[in-house]
Amino acid sequence: MKQTLQLKLLPAEAADDSIIREYIARSTARREEEITGFHLIKRSIDARGRQPHILLTVNAFIGEPFHEQTPETFSFPDVSRAHRQVLIVGAGPAGLFAALRLIEKGIRPILLERGKDVRARRRDLASLNKEGVINPESNYCFGEGGAGTYSDGKLYTRSNKRGDINRILGLLVKFGADKSILADAHPHIGTNKLPHIIQAIRQQIVECGGVFLFEKKVVDFLLQDSTIRQVRTADGETFDGDAVILATGHSARDIFRLLHAKHILIEAKPFALGVRIEHPQKLIDIIQYRTPSPFLPPAAYSLVEQIDHRGVFSFCMCPGGIIAPAATAEGEVVVNGWSPSRRNNPYANSGIVVSVEEKDMAPFHNEGPLAGLSFQQSVEQKAFTAGGGKFVAPAQRMADFVARRASSDLPACSYLPGLHSVPLHHVLPHTIFEDLRAGFKAFGDKMKGYFTNEAVIVATESRTSSPVRIPRDPGTLRHPQINNLFPCGEGAGYAGGIVSAAMDGERVADRVAQN
Repeated sequence: MKQTLQLKLLPAEAADDSIIREYIARSTARREEEITGFHLIKRSIDARGRQPHILLTVNAFIGEPFHEQTPETFSFPDVSRAHRQVLIVGAGPAGLFAALRLIEKGIRPILLERGKDVRARRRDLASLNKEGVINPESNYCFGEGGAGTYSDGKLYTRSNKRGDINRILGLLVKFGADKSILADAHPHIGTNKLPHIIQAIRQQIVECGGVFLFEKKVVDFLLQDSTIRQVRTADGETFDGDAVILATGHSARDIFRLLHAKHILIEAKPFALGVRIEHPQKLIDIIQYRTPSPFLPPAAYSLVEQIDHRGVFSFCMCPGGIIAPAATAEGEVVVNGWSPSRRNNPYANSGIVVSVEEKDMAPFHNEGPLAGLSFQQSVEQKAFTAGGGKFVAPAQRMADFVARRASSDLPACSYLPGLHSVPLHHVLPHTIFEDLRAGFKAFGDKMKGYFTNEAVIVATESRTSSPVRIPRDPGTLRHPQINNLFPCGEGAGYAGGIVSAAMDGERVADRVAQN
């Protein structure tokens, strides 16, 4: 028979299958030789007690032959001669998974990506990190796989409201992700592995007859009778489709401005802005685990506090990670974080951000739905000026930040373009800065040892989500004004990460197929 069990083990025990079998036998009052095997269903860490434990959910085979789990199968037909084709603007998670779903539905996708393929994109990132030279079409946000390719590969979404999480994880495994993501409570792929997965997805799309075009920046929508008939790219080429899925990501400011200029409805959307903080990973391990173990992964944390009725919270926490320059244009500093699959870098970094309210954007009120975008950009430009150029970031030690004093020096940091010591109250908006100060002190009370001058604060973490929403009908998912325009993913304001963007891409593709 098969039996589902919950087990609580020490980290070293959870790493040994023979010990897990012993626990299964003990829990079921059976002899150990009767346990023929088990499937791991879920794995999480409980660090609340004196020492951390691993919580496992397993399906145990007792007194019957053990059968290996069979991976989910997916069928992608040849759509090269399909009578319908759909344009997808943007090849991030939303666009890629929309394309796969359209193929399953017998529709030919044509992906238009403004940036370069993964291999060529890597060279542009090297120029940005080492020389302070940015390609505005090929960077950490733009290019094959979108921001998701170089943003750590955290797959933390656990809400099935937008779609089937297990299906998305199963597809990622099919294209090269480790099977552990199917069981881990906080699955993670790693920036070093994501490019290979993205390339495998592209290969599948092309083998099925889909079209994948790079360096095709969409610069205009050609409308007739409230319908998009064509899109035009920067090189003057036009493309036709039965529908257009707009999946451009949260940093495609030119697309937001284009929609507004053509009187296509967009709306201001709440977002958050702040800084990225970096601690030594060993310090976070001690704080979280108390007794670190080689059988435990580098520790993470999640923090939130209400300050004057405004949320201050951690965002995209990267254990064993690196702070990266995520700007998309010259003259702005944006930082983000990522981790390799082993999370074996000596630093732990996280965004610490504050909810942006309408009153914060008052100086840009005349810009209507673009007010948040302009507010966001103004802070990034101020950070660039404070850093002194070449994407050097303004930074300050943590205790100095809270005390409003300049840091005489800065600790070693993973941010490759470099840091410049700057009192950050000269860079950040006043209310954002003050809420961050109060938030850091509160976080220090929650995590003893977190509040320390060993930590460095780097400005600015500003691309947490899109400051604009592109509205759509909740039933058809079409834009309310444009008949065959389907806003999608994080850039349109309907997702927040790889999994949720992928699910939204599939959901939109389903609606396109129905229509």
